[in-house]
Amino acid sequence: MPYSRNPKQEQERAPEVRCSRERSRAAWKVIEEYLTPFVEKENYQLSKKCRLHLENDMFRDQEEHKIYLDRNEWQCGYCKKSFREEKFIDQHLDNRHYNLLDLSHGKCLADLCGALHCDAVMNSKSSRSKCNPAAAARNRHLCESLADSCFPISEGPSASRLHELFLHQFCDAHTCSGKHKPFSRGGKDQGSFFRLAAGALILVLLPVFYLFLYLIQSDMKGRNQELRRISRAGWKAKPS
Repeated sequence: MPYSRNPKQEQERAPEVRCSRERSRAAWKVIEEYLTPFVEKENYQLSKKCRLHLENDMFRDQEEHKIYLDRNEWQCGYCKKSFREEKFIDQHLDNRHYNLLDLSHGKCLADLCGALHCDAVMNSKSSRSKCNPAAAARNRHLCESLADSCFPISEGPSASRLHELFLHQFCDAHTCSGKHKPFSRGGKDQGSFFRLAAGALILVLLPVFYLFLYLIQSDMKGRNQELRRISRAGWKAKPS
């Protein structure tokens, strides 16, 4: 299948969408890695009114129709056209499949990046710039409003626990004191890392454990044989 080398040559042009696909993707990555595992653990269903719900991401359907085949090949799930880089398939989706975007109010996940610390996962310069107290206060207010709307304490123990977790995981870090870091409760990748590390440690220690048992058994066997020799020698030494 031929590659689309120059997406700019496509004839159709989309109307301007005032929402960053890249930052929306970063926000979704944060949600998937640092919130979803806890929500699933609590078996909690996010309301569609919650702005963190997957249906409130205008790019979600398009992103799920981007097929990664290998390092140099992406394929559009709508029309099967192939591209060498992700940025080219993004341009293609913007130009040819913009009609599939839901441009309803409140569907831009990028608008939540301030609350969700997108810059931390994007490794952008703004995450390392000098802290602005006013911006930190605005982001904290947005963050706390997300906690209140997505995990209302009145809905029960699960919602209450997730409300508290959300505050610790995201909101507490919106300060210029530097005392709190975002994602302090860990996430999906961290859990996988610890499981992998534990598995590797077991694989390393298991042979050592069996070697230790073997040495102990060998030592005990040697001692028993020595005791038997001493015992036999003692019987032979007795007068008849």
